[in-house]
Amino acid sequence: MKEYRLKQHPILDVPVYDYINFYWNGSLIPARKHEMISSALIANGINVFGHHHKDGTAQGIFCANGQCAKCTVIANGVAVKSCMTQVTENMIVTSADGLPELPLVENPVEFEPIEEIATDVLIIGGGPSGLAAAMQLGSFGIQTLMIDDKHELGGKLVLQTHKFFGSEEDSRAGTRGHEIGKILAAEVQKLDSVTVWLNSTAIFVFSDKKVGILKDGVYKLVSPKRILNAAGAREKFLRFAGNNLARIYGAGAFQTLVNRDLVKPTQRLFIIGGGNVGLIGAYHAIQAGIEVVGLAEAMPSCGGYKVHADKLKRLGVPIYTSHSILSANGDETVESITIVKLDSKFKPIPGTEKSFDCDTILIAVGLDSLSEFTLEATAAGIPVYSAGDALEIAEASSAMFNGKIVGLQIAKDSGAVTDDIPQEWYDKAAVLKSHPGAIKGYQNNPAEEGVFPIIHCLQEIPCNPCTTVCPTNSIHTEDGSLMAVPLYSGSCIGCGKCVLICPGLAITLVDYRKDKDLPTVTMPYEINNIPVKVGDLLSLVDIDGRELVTAPVTAYVENKNSHTALVRVAVPKAVAKQVVSFIVQPEAVSRALEHTVLLEKYADDAMICLCERVSVGEVRKLIKGGITDLNQLKAITRAGMGPCGAKTCEVLIKGLLREEGIPTEKVVPNTKRPVFIEVSLDKFPGGKRS
Repeated sequence: MKEYRLKQHPILDVPVYDYINFYWNGSLIPARKHEMISSALIANGINVFGHHHKDGTAQGIFCANGQCAKCTVIANGVAVKSCMTQVTENMIVTSADGLPELPLVENPVEFEPIEEIATDVLIIGGGPSGLAAAMQLGSFGIQTLMIDDKHELGGKLVLQTHKFFGSEEDSRAGTRGHEIGKILAAEVQKLDSVTVWLNSTAIFVFSDKKVGILKDGVYKLVSPKRILNAAGAREKFLRFAGNNLARIYGAGAFQTLVNRDLVKPTQRLFIIGGGNVGLIGAYHAIQAGIEVVGLAEAMPSCGGYKVHADKLKRLGVPIYTSHSILSANGDETVESITIVKLDSKFKPIPGTEKSFDCDTILIAVGLDSLSEFTLEATAAGIPVYSAGDALEIAEASSAMFNGKIVGLQIAKDSGAVTDDIPQEWYDKAAVLKSHPGAIKGYQNNPAEEGVFPIIHCLQEIPCNPCTTVCPTNSIHTEDGSLMAVPLYSGSCIGCGKCVLICPGLAITLVDYRKDKDLPTVTMPYEINNIPVKVGDLLSLVDIDGRELVTAPVTAYVENKNSHTALVRVAVPKAVAKQVVSFIVQPEAVSRALEHTVLLEKYADDAMICLCERVSVGEVRKLIKGGITDLNQLKAITRAGMGPCGAKTCEVLIKGLLREEGIPTEKVVPNTKRPVFIEVSLDKFPGGKRS
């Protein structure tokens, strides 16, 4: 059986894999030690994990974060989420085809007392905001328990191989996300007053002010004086024909497979969503040797940073703005995608359909804060705080800084510190969470002599590492603020530090010192799995991906510390200041198919509840009949009764209600179930099998 694992990566170290074996539907197959079942299956080319009991359609992974149930399998006789369950030697795993039979219990459950623990602060979530808050609390000696449902701290930082934006001083801008995660985790684990529980999931916040936590499969109760919800967010889904096919991933699942587990889950990827998550996901795919067929964004322009979108266009990835997905096409798994152009009211325009060959679709259309812990803690009367994406959706640099603020606020409320939080902290936090600002033209045009940087970052975004790394202090922002376009004025020595540190790969050096008519341009390059060597003829492009000239590589300088290489070419002086990068992905990768799916397929047969296989048409009919109570819709259709607990479909149903003209205030919300995730009943009384 062929293995779909990364053998090399331009940023990450690929280890020598340590293998074990397990059974999949009776066949013995290999897995890496300690990896999740889902990753092991996909690494073996298995993308269909079972078939739904209602319609027999294929099930596969979507979120890789325990928020849905699409990846359910039967492991040693028990239904589990394969994305959250580690494979073990000789584990017997079978597909979940239809409704599995309940296992016969030959041995009774032995009941043991449940361990109860008290703590001053419980932090739910070990991502950037939780870690930053824990560092503050630990510095004041406040007894803190931090829990996270993964096997390592860092949250989404673990998945980020790109250099971070934001402030170099406050959020380590210019350092790669996965490295920041390791730095923060190491600092937290040195703190005597902070206890860390990994593989630990918060089940519910009960009215008696206790929090149920499943730690390594053992149920415990924690009584905190205060709770910090730093649990992050869950990914939104979309309504489109074929949205129940396997090989439709959320962005987090894709990055988990590629950047955490070093699995290559696809050969040809199409991305829906032009925010930073989708744009970065596309770049990560190319770094993993995956062809990115295209990216569609419903808005007239991408909502993510311009430097991210520019970077993709320069590499040869087309971006279709004012487009969205019409359908995913295939039998059990994705075989192609059809997109369609949208008018000013976001309605599909007939005749604009385009289909593309791809085997995987990545959905990156936004996040929903995990607010349930905050709501239940408030109802229970426990002082509760939120940070990171659980508070508001923003970049990880912002999450780290608002986690720092919330940590100090909790310390203040606990009486451990009396000083007020500095106003400049709040001001900095506001800047770090800012949406991209104005797009400007090139701000400087140095004389054609000497050596100097050309700054191709033309949008106001919170980012400053280039201004802090320059040894001659020649790079600064317009007004000295973090949220401004950087400028060059001064005396460049050609060290290239700004080129290496720029998170957007948006700085080049132009050097006229050897040849004024054929100056040397130095460009950053991070995709060395697509090798470049001296003498190679490159198709050089401008900021928008337009071809300027072809030129041979004159030098290739590796930098093992930053994992960013410097590629040098000599070009005519007429284009030297415009050259930004070069195309690495052939145009043929993104060529549309001759035959396409017509607009008629844009129908109500899309699934709005994947757990219970409830279609958009079923729910729309009831809404048109006057039903706006989500509980009533659930009772009639079962939409929201599935194992994910309405985590996905509730957002989609609310969107459908808005589409049908129902004001938000007239919608009766869902009554939440008393636990947040599925747990086998024998866990709650402290039970164990004899």
